[in-house]
Amino acid sequence: MLKTERILHLKVQRGRTLRAVREHYLRDDVSCWSPLCGRSCPKDGKLLSEELTHYVVPDCQVLHDYQEVLEFPELKGVIFMQTACQFLQYRRGRRQYRRLRSMIRDPRHDCILFSNEFQHHAYLPREMGESAEDWQTRCIYNSCVWYYQHCCGTVPVVMVTEDEGVIHKYSNETGGVYVISFKSYLETFWPDLKDAQELHESLRQSRQELGLENQEKTGKEYQEHLPTEVLEAGIKSGRYKQGILNVNKHRSQLEAFVRLQGFGGKDTDLQSDVLIHGNKARNRAVHGDLVAVELLPKTEWKGRTGALCDNEEDEKTGDSQSDVMPTGRVVGVLQRNWRDYVATFPAQEENRSHGTNTQKILVIPWDYRIPKIRISTQQANVLQDFRVVVRIDSWESASLYPNGHFVRTLGRIGDLEAEIAAILVENSVTVNLFSEAQLAEMPTNTPDNPWNVDDTESGRLDLRKTHLVFSIDPQGCEDVDDTLSIRALPTGHLELGVHIADVTHFVQANSYTDMEARARATTYYLADRRYDMLPSILSADLCSLLGGVDRYAVSAIWELDSKTFDIRRVWYGRTIICSSYKLSYEVAQQLLDGDLEPLNSDSELQPLSQDQKRLEQLLWALHKLTEVAQATRSRRDRSGALELEGVEVRVQFGEEHSIDDLIPKQPLQVHETIAECMILANHWVAKKIWESYPQQALLRLHPPPRQEFFKELKDCALARRFTIDTRSNKALADSLDKANDPSDPLINRLLRTMATQAMSNAQYFSTGSYTEDEFYHYGLALDKYTHFTSPIRRYADIVVHRLLLDSVNKASKDNLLGNKDLDELCRHINARNRAAQQCQKQSVELFQCMFFKDKDPERDLRCTCDAIIYAIRTNGVILFLPRYGIKGAAYLKNNEGLVLSCDEDGTCHWTQGQLQRLPDRITVSAQAGNSTSFCLFDHVTVRIRIQASRVHSDIIRLEITSNKPHADPATVSPSPHNQLVKEDLVKEVTQTVMEGQLADEKAEAQKLNEHDQEYRQTQGHSLYMMLEEVKDLALLDVAEA
Repeated sequence: MLKTERILHLKVQRGRTLRAVREHYLRDDVSCWSPLCGRSCPKDGKLLSEELTHYVVPDCQVLHDYQEVLEFPELKGVIFMQTACQFLQYRRGRRQYRRLRSMIRDPRHDCILFSNEFQHHAYLPREMGESAEDWQTRCIYNSCVWYYQHCCGTVPVVMVTEDEGVIHKYSNETGGVYVISFKSYLETFWPDLKDAQELHESLRQSRQELGLENQEKTGKEYQEHLPTEVLEAGIKSGRYKQGILNVNKHRSQLEAFVRLQGFGGKDTDLQSDVLIHGNKARNRAVHGDLVAVELLPKTEWKGRTGALCDNEEDEKTGDSQSDVMPTGRVVGVLQRNWRDYVATFPAQEENRSHGTNTQKILVIPWDYRIPKIRISTQQANVLQDFRVVVRIDSWESASLYPNGHFVRTLGRIGDLEAEIAAILVENSVTVNLFSEAQLAEMPTNTPDNPWNVDDTESGRLDLRKTHLVFSIDPQGCEDVDDTLSIRALPTGHLELGVHIADVTHFVQANSYTDMEARARATTYYLADRRYDMLPSILSADLCSLLGGVDRYAVSAIWELDSKTFDIRRVWYGRTIICSSYKLSYEVAQQLLDGDLEPLNSDSELQPLSQDQKRLEQLLWALHKLTEVAQATRSRRDRSGALELEGVEVRVQFGEEHSIDDLIPKQPLQVHETIAECMILANHWVAKKIWESYPQQALLRLHPPPRQEFFKELKDCALARRFTIDTRSNKALADSLDKANDPSDPLINRLLRTMATQAMSNAQYFSTGSYTEDEFYHYGLALDKYTHFTSPIRRYADIVVHRLLLDSVNKASKDNLLGNKDLDELCRHINARNRAAQQCQKQSVELFQCMFFKDKDPERDLRCTCDAIIYAIRTNGVILFLPRYGIKGAAYLKNNEGLVLSCDEDGTCHWTQGQLQRLPDRITVSAQAGNSTSFCLFDHVTVRIRIQASRVHSDIIRLEITSNKPHADPATVSPSPHNQLVKEDLVKEVTQTVMEGQLADEKAEAQKLNEHDQEYRQTQGHSLYMMLEEVKDLALLDVAEA
């Protein structure tokens, strides 16, 4: 090892430069990560492929400018030099650097990082007077030469650059080491990789246009952002506030809000959001950016607009504003959170207005909250009818719009797969096949080579002969990750067990599968498909606790008092179980109610009809579990646990996915039983891992909601003379229980829904980053809580399993994530969970629109239904449609200034008149003299229409046709044949799409099967099973199980 010194020039506050000297150690044993070197380099990490014709090394500028092109997995044998990676980190920040490191770790990408600055013979010190750019280029080229010689000349090395001077200088210097332009490299070595070539050209044009713009424009459209050091000092002093910019999608040109973070500084009394009014005040910040804002004088504060509105393109203020709120302007961007954006090219007639330079196009993002993006492309006419992906490169103060570049196409506008792909891109969800390296880590389970448990494994308790273990899940569920057991002990006490799939036995920490599961963080459930977090061999087979097969589990087992059900002691550990019964919720409820009919209809239970002893054992266990669950629930109720509202519908399918019946899923006692057992396990595991690792345990908190978020709930409740007390979760739960109108049960459901909307989001956190009094879970009324019971679909549960097992085995803390790393992981998981929720919501909305799009609103009876008013605005009302589970706005005043008047029979029509808004109603006064009031919780009849859009998602529009309830038998007496909700729309739309493509599907059945395996990864054999899993997810989210 050779010790040298390295001189660094570091930027400090106020633009000053600090000269620093660092020790620099050079070694001979730095691994090259090539299987062809033939030397003694370590080979215990990710290696380059053996079947390569060459290695390619990008220089600093190519990595900086064309990182996206280098991310194509088709590019093989890429060597990223440490010099170039550090240049990227310095110039583009830690976010892009982390993205690069993530790609290097990904086994799907054939690339490695070579630490050339620590290799004795690859590194070159910087010479006196040499520029940093020249030294970096010389250092990278010398490393290429070393690499070629190190591999004994068996594979040529290609260095790619955009600097013609470098090409001229080094191209003929060393045989076997070639220096060419990146464009030439792509055209020569990858002629069939057209997407990469097009992306390279798009990026090149974008940077070229940006350079010309900066030379031509001198005027400023926006104020310059303040320097980072000025912003940081201002935030510390309290002059500036920092937070995430959230644009109002309904008034994207007018309203944005900054939710303050940390409240650091001297002024700590500002607890509300800050309104950013207009694009000028937004100052080039984009939705999602971390910004610094300066408050305006109170005389300039404005209020949130209180009127219903379309997504406006102008900056008119509307007809009414609410109470004024703190208002400010953006003075700087602390962190850009730009991502991939789905966009559409404007219509051809709009294109002509852009002048003679037809290469510059303003594309319109799918998301209303994102401004138009200027890109340079020659494909505008070809891609008129396609959804495309674009990225923002920069937004200069002299430009009205940000500059970006075209990335790729997703498909034709309106095509189901293209629209689904758009949803995934908008939520930054990347779905790929599991790689060969990941699948190679999986065990096999085939008829010829079946998988079996290892009976001799030490430290694992065998429960197969001593415990009656069973599962209760939705009908048709395949991924069973939890089972239960309960039995009487000789001491007279009870023993309750919750047994969870032992995923960590198969997924080792830092393995390829573990890294992929960590990146996905969750299983993504869409309306018609799902994308699994783990390979199917685990999620649907070896980790699924199916009936009658031996499985590994991680168990929590409690000893309970047989009368009070107080917990005497608890045991945690690894177990072997064999589930005796796989019950559905409906069958379990029938058995609880004394109905033994399932013994005849359920093949798995038929043997019990001949074995009275085993039947009595199962019935006793079900009843005793119910008693225990009721006792634990009552304890949480006394502490203030909230009961949240959810809608469940079971769909009965016929052949070819036809809908035979729609059966509303009634809340069952057994639902609460299972939920309480899971909550109990999560709670006790949380206490255990926190006691063992107080600074590095992963828990889940639910902070108390901000009181101003309850305003609409309180106002609505007052309309029916109900009082909602929000001082604590206990007070809120009690007042919601009392807010019950026997004549209309929907009112209580809507109030509970509004209470849910007012809640803060639950989130994962590292205990070392919070104080113990912040651990509290407001919704469940528990002092500590985590997620332990679903490791098949949640990565957080995998982390918790590892913490629990290390705690039980008293393992060293060295293998655990530290507080800083765990905190970063929690932020990642929280972000992925939000993305999963948005994907599910947007996919359901997509199918809702597709369901109604081909129907005539005037004639099709399914487009007319009952609705209930649950919010009042200055020019309309917000409605809830129980039949479809849809919420939406209905205008009482249109764009022509006409108001919606009602005749004596309830029929509505547009006429001249005025509106008057009161807290609990809005009154329409027509010029003819008659007036109509629309009150909170009134039932009205609405007609559903679809507002289609080329560039955005379609939107459901509601029109009130009568101020009287809809005379539909389904409204008066809900019928399973008439009641439709979100998931029903999915099924009917899916059936329509399938019928329309039936001929193509038959011709290419094998091809489509491969496509499903690649992208959908759903193991169920019917859409019904998929939707049952979606409903399970919703139920678990509500119960926090």
